[in-house]
Amino acid sequence: MSVTHDATLRGLREEQARLKRRLQELQQRRRELKGFSHPEDQVPFPVPLVPMVFRGHTQQGTEVPKSSVSKLRIRYPLPGGSALVTFDDPKVAQRVLRQKEHKIDIDECRLRVQVQSLELPMVTTMQVSRHISRRSVLVTGFPAGLGLSEEVLLDKLEIFFGKTSNGGGDVESRKLLPGGAVLGFTKNAVAQHLCQTGQFTVPLGTKSFRLRISPFLSGEIQKAEIVFRPVAQSVLVLNIPDILDGPELQDILEVYFQKPSHGGGEVEALTAVPPGQRGLVVFTSTAG
Repeated sequence: MSVTHDATLRGLREEQARLKRRLQELQQRRRELKGFSHPEDQVPFPVPLVPMVFRGHTQQGTEVPKSSVSKLRIRYPLPGGSALVTFDDPKVAQRVLRQKEHKIDIDECRLRVQVQSLELPMVTTMQVSRHISRRSVLVTGFPAGLGLSEEVLLDKLEIFFGKTSNGGGDVESRKLLPGGAVLGFTKNAVAQHLCQTGQFTVPLGTKSFRLRISPFLSGEIQKAEIVFRPVAQSVLVLNIPDILDGPELQDILEVYFQKPSHGGGEVEALTAVPPGQRGLVVFTSTAG
C-alpha cells in the first residue's frame, strides 16, 4: 500500500514539474511577442488620404486623438465646356446658385450657361483590418538630405541587417516607403530579435546613424461609408459654348461672377475648360 502511495506521489510531482516548465515556456514566448501587441503609436503607417470621423468614446481628462490624415486631396474631373468658380464667401456661392441659368453678354452675343452646386465624395467612417508581419520590420530615423539613391540605401540596409553579427539574417524582400524602409527576412526569429533590440547604429555613406526598428504593420480597407457633401464656396458652370479660347473665357467668367449685380462677389479661384478639352481640379484640406 505504501509503495503504491509513493509511486502516485512521485507521478504527481513529475506532472507538476512538467506543467511548471510549460508555464515558463509560455511566459517566455509571451515576452518575446510583447513587442508586437499594439504598435500603432510607434509605426508610421501610410493610411488612405480620406477624412476620418472619430466614432469611439473618450474618458474624462483624455485628449481625443486627431485624425491620422493631415491633408485631404480629392481630384475632380472637369468636362469640356465647364468651369469651377470658388468664391471667398460661401454666401456668394449660394446667391449665384439661386439663378440656375446665367446670361453673359459678350459684345453682340450672349452666353447662356447653367450653374449647379458641386458635391464631393467623402469617407466618413472606415474599418481597416491590420496584420502584423512576423518576418518584416520597419526601419525609420533616416536623416534629411542623406544624399543616397533608393537602390544604394536599400543595399546598405540589406548588407547591415543581413549579417548575423548585427542580429540580422537573410533578407528576402526590401522596399522604401515615405519616412522609412521595410525589410523582410526568411526567418521569423530575425524580425522578432531586431524589434526587441529596437535601435541600431548603421553606417550610411560617410557617417553612421541611429535607426529605429519597429514591427511592420499592414492593413486593408474592409468597409467604408461614403457620403456626398457640397463644397460651400464653389459653383460648377456647365454648357459653355465653343466661341472663346481658354484665357479669354477665363477672364470673361471671372469678371461676370465678381459683379454684385449678378449675385456674385470676390472670386478666390476660377478654372475654365473650353469645349473639346478636359481638366482636373484638386481640392486640398489641411484640417486634421
